[in-house]
Amino acid sequence: MSTLEHLIREASDLATGPTGGLRLATPAEAEVARQLHICNACRYCEGFCAVFPAMTRRLEFPTADVHFLANLCHNCGACLHACQYAPPHEFAVNIPQAMARVRGQTYQDYAWPPALGRLYQRNGLVLCLALAAALALFLALTVALRGGLWAVVPAGGSFYDLFPHNLMVGLFAPVFGFAMLALGMGVRRFWREITPVTSGAALDAPAAAEATHDVLRLKYLDGGHGQGCNNADDAFTLWRRRCHHLTFYGFMLCFAATSVATLYHYAFGWAAPYDLPSLPKLLGGVGGVALALGTAGLAWLNLRRDPAHGDTAQQPMDLGFIALLFLTAASGLALWWARGTAAMPAVLCLHLGAVMALFATLPYGKFAHGIFRSAALARHAVEKRRPNPVGLGAD
Repeated sequence: MSTLEHLIREASDLATGPTGGLRLATPAEAEVARQLHICNACRYCEGFCAVFPAMTRRLEFPTADVHFLANLCHNCGACLHACQYAPPHEFAVNIPQAMARVRGQTYQDYAWPPALGRLYQRNGLVLCLALAAALALFLALTVALRGGLWAVVPAGGSFYDLFPHNLMVGLFAPVFGFAMLALGMGVRRFWREITPVTSGAALDAPAAAEATHDVLRLKYLDGGHGQGCNNADDAFTLWRRRCHHLTFYGFMLCFAATSVATLYHYAFGWAAPYDLPSLPKLLGGVGGVALALGTAGLAWLNLRRDPAHGDTAQQPMDLGFIALLFLTAASGLALWWARGTAAMPAVLCLHLGAVMALFATLPYGKFAHGIFRSAALARHAVEKRRPNPVGLGAD
């Protein structure tokens, strides 16, 4: 043990020394590099998740490597509770927290347009809810001026009686299109930076299949041992993984419902509303329930999480995104109840306001973490298929 302590102390000195340490762009990046040098000397957590096998392929941790590893981290917290050098030890190793701080920074660094990267710092719970309320109020005033905010709509009536189809397309398509463009440009910059430090090889079919498998299963939210993450304390729980699954697949089912409805409208001329057992109604109903349950669970877990497991400065952004997803799902389900009643116009305005606020904040909120993490998993799947550059027999 004394030999290990000596090696780790040397690693810590190398990471922070005036001549041996790397010059990194921010203190958060330098702190990740310092801690990873210590982890590289210990390697107790090597089998926990993708971060540690990727770490052992490196002797130094410049900016691009730190960005790659930070987005590869799923913030499960397992390594913090297993680490003998975690606070209050003088080495103060807390990989989940250090990675979370850099991860939040990368969303700003790679934001497109770059000038809008600062929106990540302001995209909190209050702002998200205020934006949704403002948009809903604007839509409600529009309907009220036409004399129909609280009026009974026939049971077979269409949402398009309140907002013509072309008007809704004109409002939502540009916002959604910009969100997808901004996210695409941001992850493109991220991919270009981390590709050279992850072997530089192109993404092939086996690597893409493995990364897709890991993304869809949320493989690394099992704590590395299948028992789940740490959340409020050192007890393992699978609820974080389950709630992420409900949220992700609920969102995808809702998106699929919208896509199928779009196909029905433009390809077959079948205008909304659609009734059970139509495919858009089934997909939207199941997806809405899953999304509401998943986001409610994530909010509860987020509020109970130990502050040492992440960056508390990002909690408002996390909760803002969760709140918008929940409001979108809950208001969408409420439209089922409200259809054909006097409440339908008001509920529809609330739902559309939540959806538009969600679209507007997608490129500059927590949604980005899924995109960047998927890209990091894809590069990890490529890199692991190449010879270890620092392993035995390496050049």
